[in-house]
Amino acid sequence: MEVERVQAIVSSSLTKDNIPIEFIRPEDEQPAITTFHGPIPDIPVIDFSDPVQENVIRLMTDASRNWGIFQVVNHGIPIDLIQRLQLVGKEFFDLPQEEKEVYAKPQGAHSIEGYGSKLGKDVNEKKNWADHLFHRIWPPTCINYQFWPQNPPSYREVNEEYAQEVRKVVDKLFKWLSVGLGLEPDVLKQGAGGEEIEYLMKINYYPPCPRPDLTLGVASHTDLSAMTVLVPNEVPGLQVFKDGLWIDAKYIPGALIIHIGDQIEILSNGKYKAVQHRTTVDKEKTRMSWPIFLEPPAEFVVGPLAQLVDPQEPPKYKPKKFKDYSYCKLNKLPQ
Repeated sequence: MEVERVQAIVSSSLTKDNIPIEFIRPEDEQPAITTFHGPIPDIPVIDFSDPVQENVIRLMTDASRNWGIFQVVNHGIPIDLIQRLQLVGKEFFDLPQEEKEVYAKPQGAHSIEGYGSKLGKDVNEKKNWADHLFHRIWPPTCINYQFWPQNPPSYREVNEEYAQEVRKVVDKLFKWLSVGLGLEPDVLKQGAGGEEIEYLMKINYYPPCPRPDLTLGVASHTDLSAMTVLVPNEVPGLQVFKDGLWIDAKYIPGALIIHIGDQIEILSNGKYKAVQHRTTVDKEKTRMSWPIFLEPPAEFVVGPLAQLVDPQEPPKYKPKKFKDYSYCKLNKLPQ
C-alpha cells in the first residue's frame, strides 16, 4: 500500500496519546484555540413544507447572502433512504483495508474519483484526519462504476435511489435561489451547467483521534462546486466561519446541509456567498458525512450572469472553464 490511510494509522498502536506531526495544525488553525464557545446564532433552518413559497425563497436568499449555508428540513427525501445511504457507506469503510484499496484513486489519474486520503495541496504540508471515497452518481453518462463499491451488495441500488431523490431537491434549490436573485427560475441552473451538472458523491470518514484539539478533519475552505448537499452522521464536527468566528453547526436529525459553493458566488456576482467551513474530529467516535458536490462539466465556462452585471455592478470574477478553476483552486494558484 503506497499511501497510509488515517483509518490504518488509528488502528495501529502508535497513536494512543499523540498523533503524527504532519497532522498537527498551526496554532491559528487548532480547534481547541480557535473555536468560539459564546452565545451564537444558529445556521438558518428552512422548512420546505412551508405552504407559503415566498417565505422559503426569502429565507433561502437571506441565508445565501449572509451565511452561505443553511439546513433544510421536510425536504422530501425519505428518512429511511438517508439511513440506508449512511449504512452502506459505513459498511464500506468497515471493510478490511485491502478490500477498500481495490477502489483506490489510480496513481496519476486526472479524475478525483476513488478511495483516498489526500486532496489538494496544503500550504503547510499538513494532512487532514480523514479518508474519503469519491464517485459520480449523476448524470448516467459520467458515472464510472469502477469506483462504486460492490460490497455491501446494496451499495449501488441505494446510491442510485438517492441520486433520483436528491435531484428533486436540487431542482428546487436552484429554482428558488434563482428567483431570489430576481431572475427567471431556470437561469441559475443553466448558468451552472443545466442538465449536464455533475453530481459528485463524497463519503468523508473521520476516525476517532487521540488529539482532536490539535488537528482537523478538513481544513478551512470554500467548496469549488456550484452547491453542495450534505448529509452528516450524528457526531458533530462541521464548523462555519461567520463574522470572524469559528462556530459549530447544530446537528438536526434528517436535515440536509446546503453549502453555497464558489460557482454560485461567481454566477451571482458575489450576491450569494460561498461558505468558509472546516471539520473537527472526535476523540471517541467516528464522524462521517455524505456531501454531493454539484459541479459544472469540465469544459463549461462559468462567469457572472449577464442579468446581474451593469456599469454600477461590474463583474467581480473572470469567466473560466470549470476544469481550469478547479486546477487553480486545488493547487493553490491565483484565479
